[in-house]
Amino acid sequence: MNAITQTDFQFPRQTGYYKGKIRDVYTIDQKIMLMVVTDRISAFDVVLPRGIPYKGQVLNQIAARFLDATADIVPNWKTGTPDPMVTAGILCEPFKVEMVIRGYLCGHAWREYKKGKRSLCGVALPEGMKENEAFPDPIITPTTKADVGHDEDISRKEILSQGLVKQADYEQMETYTRKLFQRGTEMAKKMGLILVDTKYEFGMAMGKITLIDEIHTPDSSRYFYLDGYRERLNAGKPQKQLSKEFVREWLMEHGFHGQEGQTVPDLSDEFVQQVSDRYIELFEKITGEKFIKTPNENVYQRIQDNCLRFLEQA
Repeated sequence: MNAITQTDFQFPRQTGYYKGKIRDVYTIDQKIMLMVVTDRISAFDVVLPRGIPYKGQVLNQIAARFLDATADIVPNWKTGTPDPMVTAGILCEPFKVEMVIRGYLCGHAWREYKKGKRSLCGVALPEGMKENEAFPDPIITPTTKADVGHDEDISRKEILSQGLVKQADYEQMETYTRKLFQRGTEMAKKMGLILVDTKYEFGMAMGKITLIDEIHTPDSSRYFYLDGYRERLNAGKPQKQLSKEFVREWLMEHGFHGQEGQTVPDLSDEFVQQVSDRYIELFEKITGEKFIKTPNENVYQRIQDNCLRFLEQA
C-alpha cells in the first residue's frame, strides 16, 4: 500500500515551492517547474487522509499524453516527464480563473438546474432538459481559482468587469477551450467514451497564452461510457461513469458531504485498494494501453533521483 502523500525535496537552484491539493510544485531558477503528482486524493475540495497507490502515476501519464496530443492547438507548459509521477515544464503566470466546459447537463450544473435555475455563469440553459442530456452546444462556465476551499462560479461579464483577465486574452482562452474540448471528445469517442465536462487552466509565458497543469484526467474530467448512453438516458437511469465520482458516492454513503463540521470517514485498506484498481482501470480505458506499475518500494527516493538527473541536463 505504498503511496506518496508528502514531499519536501530540496533541489539545487530551487527558488519556490507550492503545495496544491494533489500536486507539489517546485520552481527552479524562477523558470523551470517540476510538478510532482502525489497519491493524495480529494473530494468535495477536501484532501482525504490516505493516499491511493499509483494514482499519481495514472494522472501524470494521462495528462502528459493529452498535453502532447493537443500541442498543435495551444502551446503548453510541458517540456518533459522526469519520472512517471512528475512533469517538468515552463514556469507560467497563471490566470485567476479556470475554464470549465460542459457538454452535458450533469453534476453541479444538474444540481443547479434541478433547483430551478436556468442560467449558469451567465449562460442561459434550455428548458425541459433531462439529467445527463447533451447541451445543444457545449457551454463554458468558468470558476474562480481557489488555493484553499471551494472554487466559485463566475460569469464572463464578471471576469471582465473585475479585471481578472483582459478581454482579448479571455476570448482567446474561450477559443482554446472549445478546440481542446473538441479534440478530447474525438479522442474519447475512439475509446468508446463520452467526454462530458472538464476544466482547463491557462497561464502566460513569454507573452503567450499557455495551457498549464493537467488535462483530460479523471480528476479534472467526467467521462460516460458511449455504449448504452442513449438507452440509459431515455430510461432515466444513471449513466455509467469513468471519473472519481465513485469516491464521492462512497463518502456520501458514509455520511460525508464535504460540509463544515463533518468528519471524513476512515478509509479501509480494502477501499484504498479498490480506488487504486479503479484508477488503473481508468488509465487503461482512456488510453487503450496496459498500465505498467512503476516499482514503488522507495518511491520518494526514485522521484528525487530522477528529478536530479533531469535538472543536471536542463
